Amino acid sequence: MIQPAVLFICTGNICRSPTAHALLLHKARRAGVLVDVDSAAISDEERGNPPDPRSVAEARRRGIEMHAHCARQVRSSDFERFDWIVGMTAQHCAALRRLAPAGTAHKVHLLTEFSEDDEGDVPDPWYGGRQAFVEAFDLIDRGVDGLLSKLQAKTR
Repeated sequence: MIQPAVLFICTGNICRSPTAHALLLHKARRAGVLVDVDSAAISDEERGNPPDPRSVAEARRRGIEMHAHCARQVRSSDFERFDWIVGMTAQHCAALRRLAPAGTAHKVHLLTEFSEDDEGDVPDPWYGGRQAFVEAFDLIDRGVDGLLSKLQAKTR
């Protein structure tokens, strides 16, 4: 059985996508699902930076440890390596589809597609206070749950 590979994408790769990365790793381990997970950015402005301390604090508050992380920009080779490329906003997904090599745009999905209760974008919490990080985490959590269910169904 081939291990599925998931890449989460946000603007700078310091808030939303590293949170989704940590959540999927945590939940997949608990469910006994093997998955290759990474995260990246559309922009290169945060390249080399660690996760935002507010994201780390919210994850820790919920019992999730953030992995060692260094922000990076999405690469064309990611479209070959990953089966699922999951953007946090419709704008991320549009940019990813423009970057996608021929035959790979079908791998791009919006995170909230996987959530029964949510639709639209996962707002960037960077400009907000603690509550913005709580709300973003909640949306990401529900989307990751739905994605994990899909991954489990495909690996059975």
